[in-house]
Amino acid sequence: MRKLPLHQQRKWFALGLAVVLGLGLAWTFSPGLPVMFGPYASASTKQAGYELFMHEWQPNDPLAHGDGLGPVFNDKSCVACHNQGGVGGGGDNSHNVSTFTVLANSRDGEFHEGTIHANASDPRFTESFELVRNRFPVIKGGTRVEGHCSYMVADVDPLQHGSVQSTALFGAGWIDRISPKAISSNRRGNLISGALREMKLEFDTIPAGRSRVLPDGRIGKFGWKAQFATLDEFVAAACSNELGLGTPKAEQARSLAQPDYTVEDADLNRKQFRALVAFVDTLPRPAEVDLGDARAVQGKELFKQVGCAVCHLPDIGGVRGVYSDFLLHRIVDQNAGGGSSYGPPGRDLPLPPDRPHPDEWKTPPLWGVADSAPYMHDGGASTLESAIGRHGGDAKPVRDAYQKLTRDEQAALVAFLKTLKAPSNAIPVAAK
Repeated sequence: MRKLPLHQQRKWFALGLAVVLGLGLAWTFSPGLPVMFGPYASASTKQAGYELFMHEWQPNDPLAHGDGLGPVFNDKSCVACHNQGGVGGGGDNSHNVSTFTVLANSRDGEFHEGTIHANASDPRFTESFELVRNRFPVIKGGTRVEGHCSYMVADVDPLQHGSVQSTALFGAGWIDRISPKAISSNRRGNLISGALREMKLEFDTIPAGRSRVLPDGRIGKFGWKAQFATLDEFVAAACSNELGLGTPKAEQARSLAQPDYTVEDADLNRKQFRALVAFVDTLPRPAEVDLGDARAVQGKELFKQVGCAVCHLPDIGGVRGVYSDFLLHRIVDQNAGGGSSYGPPGRDLPLPPDRPHPDEWKTPPLWGVADSAPYMHDGGASTLESAIGRHGGDAKPVRDAYQKLTRDEQAALVAFLKTLKAPSNAIPVAAK
């Protein structure tokens, strides 16, 4: 075989290198591969997962391989908190979860967070906010003297106390398959469009938000703070924190009152855990339904016009009708109430970059929103109208634009939101 002259070898090498670099750049800035196929599991696996989802757990439960329910828990079954619009829906305020966060400070060390469980399998495991408060009291300020100067230091309360509601799980398997690159690509587009608008002296732009990048580099998609990257991690945490069930993915929650209590065996074995995840993974996705209200067509356009669709992105990563960008946004107006804090918040150490601020929340998917009241992370808005009114922070320009609409236009926008229904083929919840 005849060898090419050196100058032609160099030419082909340079061309090949350019192609490789070009493909690399194209992939880096691309939204990744769209979701092509939906979740699937065998009928027997889904049935086994359904039975676990519906099961009312007890201490030393015969289905468990450990100690069963507890030692601390919030309820006795998955469906108890996920039932609106069918099995797997959201929960009402009676099932809200009490949470706490300890911001990084010089006394207690790094940032950490936890749950104050509503129930315990034994009185000695009982938790309370007072227990947490006694463990993390306010750091008193006062007068400090350095050299010949004295100055006042304010009190620092590292403890943030809040309440979060149970989210609907419909379509969770589709969300699990959304490429992290799609989330990053959308954010990059928001940053560019925001910069271009500011160059035109338009300063009422909606901030781009930020991805929740976990310590291992993955992007979070599940949980109000986007604290879980995958559905199986989310389900494992729910088993641990809400039911006190250990799984192969996470040990059961420890009692704040008796943290040394441990059990060797996980409550769910691998087969049980896979079945439970498969059932949640294959829950049907919500749908946009024609309710015969002509205002909804106009409302969908107004939804885009006022800026709702910037964060509640209709389609992402090949998943249509999800209405979320899965980014963290500062959405709570602290001055207007509705935050999740107790006492004067503060910290004397910087917040780790992978941790969201107290007023940052992941944009919740709006598919199925018509059947998931109450709204917002704490369930503090009983209607769609009040939920829109509580959008402050980054969403203030959108709220202001909505409030400038006529009453008929506002009603049309809400009429559109009411078309985003829970799946019609969701399994009905039997009346008690």
